[in-house]
Amino acid sequence: MRVSELARIWEQTAAGELTEATYNIRLPVEDAAKLEALSEMYPKRSHENLLSDLISAALDDLEKSLPYIKGPRVIAEDELGDPMFEDIGPTPRFLALTKKHLLRLQNQRSADIDGEPTA
Repeated sequence: MRVSELARIWEQTAAGELTEATYNIRLPVEDAAKLEALSEMYPKRSHENLLSDLISAALDDLEKSLPYIKGPRVIAEDELGDPMFEDIGPTPRFLALTKKHLLRLQNQRSADIDGEPTA
């Protein structure tokens, strides 16, 4: 999801799996005013829903904007047979850490649903 797509999505309904964890943030006054404006424009969306969607879109945009840094190793060939080099920039690390934390959160959620204590 991109930030530019949020208004269209807010006109419809958005759903997704949520964590049990909550994140408390303090906003700069200007950003709080913008959030209030969005809340007034889209009254069916709570402040929490708006912030969740905005953060999700911003993280997607951030991931796409991480720089590709060409590594020395060829990992594949494109459809024209040209070599594709590994990415040694921040993207692979970000994706690996995201996967690590996603698995942890999913396991924690499963344990919570099954009634098992979580660590």
